[in-house]
Amino acid sequence: MFSLFSRAPVVPVLRFTGPIGMVTPLRPGLSLASTAGAIEKAFKASKLPSVAVLINSPGGSPVQSHLIYKRIRQLAGEHGKRVYVFCEDVAASGGYFLAIAGDEIYADPSSIVGSIGVVSAGFGFDKAIEKLGIDRRVYTAGTSKAILDPFQPEKSEDIARLRALQKDIHETFIGLVKERRGIRLSGTEDELFSGAFWTGSKALEFGLIDGIADVRTRMREVHGDKVRLRVIPMGGGGLLARFRRMPGFGMGGPSDAVAATWSSALPAEVISALETRALWSRFGL
Repeated sequence: MFSLFSRAPVVPVLRFTGPIGMVTPLRPGLSLASTAGAIEKAFKASKLPSVAVLINSPGGSPVQSHLIYKRIRQLAGEHGKRVYVFCEDVAASGGYFLAIAGDEIYADPSSIVGSIGVVSAGFGFDKAIEKLGIDRRVYTAGTSKAILDPFQPEKSEDIARLRALQKDIHETFIGLVKERRGIRLSGTEDELFSGAFWTGSKALEFGLIDGIADVRTRMREVHGDKVRLRVIPMGGGGLLARFRRMPGFGMGGPSDAVAATWSSALPAEVISALETRALWSRFGL
């Protein structure tokens, strides 16, 4: 007999989409501050011992990746939950850092997975300003304060310092991958931790993921065909979203005057859009 009070089992779903830690007023990236509330809700939203995490991210800040990773693992331990991660288009670099928070990791055969490495990129304008007859004047207290200034020629000691920082960050990343994936990993360390990335099918061969599956199929296998998925909305939103929620928006109210400040955020927004495009384009997207 059907009961009006019967309830299907529910698996909370967290969706991490976009670059990590890249923030402008109009285009906030993934960070612990913007995701902590949703993560907390997901681990309290259901009596089932499962939380599903969907990841579609080309990476970004190693610090924010680590902070989000740690929060997920802390709450999984506190609430006795098993975390199932599903890689969508890309779970690379910081995106894969988030993925290893899962007890089980799945992907599509064509997902891009891996990129266990650290990259720093920029431009050098010293020759350009020299041709334009522009002098760069920098005054510092501290010999390393203006390290890697893009308007000055590169110095070998600055590059060596940057590489040392990258090595420390890379070793932290590698250590966590080894800790989380353990004996499931196959292949040489030189290959696995080179910064290369692979399809989901190849990532499965390397032990970077546990299988080829989507969230609905896997959760039905674990909890039965009646299971429901409940996406937990991430908080925040950009400046534009906050203005749209303000009273009087679009009607000449006070919020319209505040909205006029968008123009001051546009240069940073353009740079952020270019950086974001560059991150995704590394993976052919």
